[in-house]
Amino acid sequence: MYLRLRKVQVPIHTPTGRNVIFPKAFQFADSLSTLRHFPIRGFDHRAQFRLMAFVSESDPSQAPSPFSIPIFRAIWCASLASNFGGLIQSVGAQWMMTSLSASPQLIALVPASTTLPIMLLSLWAGALADNVDRRVVMLCCQLFMLIVSALLALFAWLGWVSPWSLLGFTFLVGCATAINGPAWQASVGDMVPRGALPNAVALNSMGFNMARSIGPALGGVIVAVAGAAAAFLTNAVSYIGLVAVLARWRPERPPQLLPRERMGVAMRAGVRYVTMSPKIQLVLLRSAAFGIGASAVSAMMPLVARDILAGGALTFGALSGAFGIGAVMGALSTSRLRRRFPVETIVRSAALALATGTMMLAVSHWLVVALLGLMLAGAGWVIALSSFNVSVQMSAPRWVVARAVALYQMIAFGGMAVGAWFFGRLAEDHGVVVALYAAASVQFVSAMIGIVRPLPQAGEENLDLQNLWREPETAVPIEPRSGPVVVTIEYRIPAGSVVPFLAAMSERRRIRRRDGAHGWSLLRDLGDPELWVERYHVSTWLDYVRHNSRRTVADKANSEAVLALHKGARPPVVHRMLERQTGSLPLARSADPREMGDPMTDPTRSS
Repeated sequence: MYLRLRKVQVPIHTPTGRNVIFPKAFQFADSLSTLRHFPIRGFDHRAQFRLMAFVSESDPSQAPSPFSIPIFRAIWCASLASNFGGLIQSVGAQWMMTSLSASPQLIALVPASTTLPIMLLSLWAGALADNVDRRVVMLCCQLFMLIVSALLALFAWLGWVSPWSLLGFTFLVGCATAINGPAWQASVGDMVPRGALPNAVALNSMGFNMARSIGPALGGVIVAVAGAAAAFLTNAVSYIGLVAVLARWRPERPPQLLPRERMGVAMRAGVRYVTMSPKIQLVLLRSAAFGIGASAVSAMMPLVARDILAGGALTFGALSGAFGIGAVMGALSTSRLRRRFPVETIVRSAALALATGTMMLAVSHWLVVALLGLMLAGAGWVIALSSFNVSVQMSAPRWVVARAVALYQMIAFGGMAVGAWFFGRLAEDHGVVVALYAAASVQFVSAMIGIVRPLPQAGEENLDLQNLWREPETAVPIEPRSGPVVVTIEYRIPAGSVVPFLAAMSERRRIRRRDGAHGWSLLRDLGDPELWVERYHVSTWLDYVRHNSRRTVADKANSEAVLALHKGARPPVVHRMLERQTGSLPLARSADPREMGDPMTDPTRSS
């Protein structure tokens, strides 16, 4: 049995304890209303971090340089220092493991211990970043990594580090990195206009790889002169600047008109959005294949320095520096490449460059050739990963972008962790050269996938929220937790329009399910062949409000296509019904007179 609803305002209980009635400013007009274009705005209450950047979304060439935005510039510089420290610690940890154990598998597990947490925690971290203050998340993560790095330095100085305790410390740093990543990546889109986002992502990659070009060599010098404990202490100190910048930053946050999603619900919503978004799915597939093949370069680098080139910590630092120099060159060329070539051409060429560099590393016993191969591999690495990152961020609206980025990181770095373990085991059984050849072959296959499943061009759709839907009033009093809610929409479709209608409704089904509806079906009346009924379920009234508030500007085309095929004298008739069991009757209160009245429908709303 279904109880039909009419209009009433819904009070929402906020985390502060106050009741909020969804205001008219938040309500959405129907899908045919005129769209309003608002300027993009970055902000901070402190004068030195204030930004008022107004940019046309339709003309990304007019977007300002991300470095012209004070808060982005400040965090980028502080992150650069932190990246230096992190890479110095990475060199120290990997080289310390070579002195603690001769096992190639344990040595390969050092980078894997920092990437495995990304696979395990990214989705939870993405849901956290989409629901709480991202600045607080980043600040807590930086403080945690500072403490862990300081403890690792202390343990190394006292001689208490064993192979497994070293992996434990690096795993803890990796956990904080995994939680920090989605919050930081999503915050970039809050700091810069959408048109400047690709350049901002490329600059982040460039900053990391600028540190990578010098940091490992510097780390090798520090380890050779003062030992691994000094490298760990340097990393702990490097977090101080970023902590200070984040502590001073006070971004404005839009008012929370809906209560926060529970973490489990938010995680499911993120997975659902990605699984119902073909473009993001394809990016995840390609990033997983790329990550598996790419993992061998960093995992095998200490073994190449020790076994193939017969070098020490300085040789390892030089190899890492060459990889970083190539990555910086790749990051600097990313913007130019994006203007001239489609994203598939860029990613495929980057994968082939990395495969070629890996093979050069395997065949060479000369340091110069190895350095050239690593420069080529570094360029391919950063170009591909930054392209994947931009594609994901440009394919997801702001309400779910952190979760989409988190799933991308989980897949890409999970592939790297699996690849590092696999190629480490292969190197232990068959030698480093065989492992590098196998990794180059996997990377070549990942490039060839693009022939069958090419990546779509990102940024062609406007994924800003429409912010035009109006919450309907109901004749029956209803609360946010009331449900399940069943929605039906009646269309009148002439016989000649059935085929395009079915095609449009196929896309409508994907949009409904992507935004939280379930049990979607399309019905045709046997007695009236022009009458078609769209039907779907949501768990609660609050879920119904969330579902409609997630409609993007790009979805407007589908709504218009469906409405253009409707030929009835009236707009499509919408019924919103509350599912009720018939086994018992409510005894806690008397029936409201409105509940006993005639059922009403609302033909003026489209969903």
